[in-house]
Amino acid sequence: MEEPRKNMRCFCRHGPPYFTFGVIADIQYAKKPDGLSGWKTMRYYSQSCLHLHDAIKQWNAEEIKPKFVLQLGDIIDGYNKRAGRSEKSLEVVLSMTKVALMPFHHVWGNHEFYNFTRDYLMDSKLNTTWLEDKQTEELDQSCGGTSEKKDYYAYHFSPHTKFRFVMVDTYDLNVISGGASNEKNRKSLHLLASREYNLIDYHMTEFNGGMSQEQLAWLNDVLTYSDKNGEKVIIAGHIPIHPNAKRSLCLAWNYDEILKTIYCHPSVVCYFAGHDHSGGYYRDSHGVHHVTMEGVIESLPGTNAFGTVLVYEDGLLLHGRGRVKDRFLPYDMEATSSTSCFTCSVVSS
Repeated sequence: MEEPRKNMRCFCRHGPPYFTFGVIADIQYAKKPDGLSGWKTMRYYSQSCLHLHDAIKQWNAEEIKPKFVLQLGDIIDGYNKRAGRSEKSLEVVLSMTKVALMPFHHVWGNHEFYNFTRDYLMDSKLNTTWLEDKQTEELDQSCGGTSEKKDYYAYHFSPHTKFRFVMVDTYDLNVISGGASNEKNRKSLHLLASREYNLIDYHMTEFNGGMSQEQLAWLNDVLTYSDKNGEKVIIAGHIPIHPNAKRSLCLAWNYDEILKTIYCHPSVVCYFAGHDHSGGYYRDSHGVHHVTMEGVIESLPGTNAFGTVLVYEDGLLLHGRGRVKDRFLPYDMEATSSTSCFTCSVVSS
């Protein structure tokens, strides 16, 4: 296992970062033997909590401790529902995060909905809207109130005057959570059946989902606020939203509408996702970095899949661990091509 790097320096133009944050995806804990998934890839259930423990240990040991961690969804596996262990398994994983010296911001993925209803999740410890900003009255008014009044799970927060993070619900539209009498569920079923969003509809599968018009309107308001205030925005969701940022069928149903909303706003610099355990990266024509994190659940014993992101004036430095690569993600569109980014070495002294 790679040792924690306690004294981190990078070859960028600036000195210490404004702040740092952790990122991790697809822990998918379950008390079951390791084995092949439906994708014919190995899933190491026996290692998932060990990997999480190691990640927290390394984050706690860093000289510049992360302000928070983005947990990008699928924290426990859907097998827990069939085994009658959903609540117990969730508590096992969440109890491990209590030793972290920083809060976790939780995203909801498809496995959250395999295990729980939306109402349950809203009342659970996986609802971290209590960490959202409470002092942006102008923004709250334009967005029609706080997250508690929404029927989707999304919120925003600003850890620094120059930056804002937006947590989005890519299962706002889905057919996993049930509730046939629910209007949004009926819309989801109709959308999945009609394949109306794209002629290439391979991604219109039940394990994906999408964002409603209501959430997109809210996102547009948040990004407009950030544009006006000169903030740079990092968005976090479970499902990738760009076709070139994943290696499988994992793509939001209405990814084109999500991208159209984001492209109206120069404030957006990066979108972090999970879902595709193989990971992926793409910088699109608008300069937005799409980082799909490798899944913890498919990480061999002795390795891992998480990262620490150092936030600088000119870009984000993703310091990857295990299967996650080091990447420097500049805000300046001319700094890299649209299809790749250069790596920036992080060393320990």
